[in-house]
Amino acid sequence: MNLSVYFKKFFQSSQSSGIILIFCVLISLLIANSAFSENFQQFLNKEIGTEIFHLKYSVNIWINDGLMAVFFLLVGLEIKREIVEGELSSFKNASLPIFAAVGGMLVPAMIYTLFNLDTAYGNGWGIPMATDIAFSLAILSMLGKKVPNSIKIFLAALAIVDDLGAILVIAIFYTEQIHWIYLFLSFGIVALLFLLNFLKVTKIIFYIIPGLFLWYFLHHSGIHATIAGVLLAFSIPTNVSDVEISPLEKLEHQLHFPVGFIIMPVFALTNTNITFTSDMIAGISSTLGLGIIFGLVLGKLIGINLFSFIATKLKLSSLPQNSSWTQMLGVGLLAGIGFTMSIFIALLSFKEEIEIQDNAKFAILIASLLSAVLGYLILNACCKKQGIPEED
Repeated sequence: MNLSVYFKKFFQSSQSSGIILIFCVLISLLIANSAFSENFQQFLNKEIGTEIFHLKYSVNIWINDGLMAVFFLLVGLEIKREIVEGELSSFKNASLPIFAAVGGMLVPAMIYTLFNLDTAYGNGWGIPMATDIAFSLAILSMLGKKVPNSIKIFLAALAIVDDLGAILVIAIFYTEQIHWIYLFLSFGIVALLFLLNFLKVTKIIFYIIPGLFLWYFLHHSGIHATIAGVLLAFSIPTNVSDVEISPLEKLEHQLHFPVGFIIMPVFALTNTNITFTSDMIAGISSTLGLGIIFGLVLGKLIGINLFSFIATKLKLSSLPQNSSWTQMLGVGLLAGIGFTMSIFIALLSFKEEIEIQDNAKFAILIASLLSAVLGYLILNACCKKQGIPEED
């Protein structure tokens, strides 16, 4: 086979972005535990930008708050399209990710608190609440067409709600100060975006420019700026027509390649640089380590499936199309990939205690790895057994 054809097929396959992401994780861990570790960290801490309008940030912040806002924009576009014309267009389907996300936040926080009540680690209860949307979707993408589209959409919607919940938790419990003027300006920009939608403005540029201001104001308000991507996505117009391509679908198509093959790999490369120390191993058996691991692996699994089961039994929601409870167990495990969001909350929970931060990072890495492997194996096994209906 011609080499260029091979690469073209690779980049067009749904598994390829997940493979690249995992490769970047391994590269990042190798760098972090090599002689280049200090140089790499100095590069991530290097400030770029301009002091004008307070837009000078470290490389790490530009990636986590800037580039990842584009990732959230793409996921938000996909979710909105499914709400308007797809899998989430009925209330029963759309409500299930919300119930599941609530359970997936409450149960892990409760498990962590049971381990760490009245200890020095008590403030870290928010650590196992988060789902790393980028990594969880990347692992799911590696299963390709073995998994129904409805399961992929369910996990994406669940992770969005979960991340919004985590952002609220950070804003209310872990943020020292919210700048209300910037927050109110953000509300004004959101109102403007939806007014443009109401007036049937279809030029994407008229949404992107206010979207940049929305990112700026949210970032300066003290709230995690990636939420700007979701809010912008929900304001961009779409339609239910299969003939006419909507502005939302055009933008979604344009973002797929840069997000999957540039933004997510860069994100993985810069956020998994964890330097291993001998103290980390001992930290796994501490109440901190056990609370994080059991919270992410078991807490997410139990919380998501318990609340989903209750919602379906009360006929408030219905399972994703062509899915089973076995697949829901796999999704519950994949949602236990807390990783970067959990690490971010750990840093906020234990600001001055570097050793506790390191132990928390290692526990998060172990829990996320366990969740990823177990979730992948369960979904792969049950999809092989059941087969996928032709329409998927």
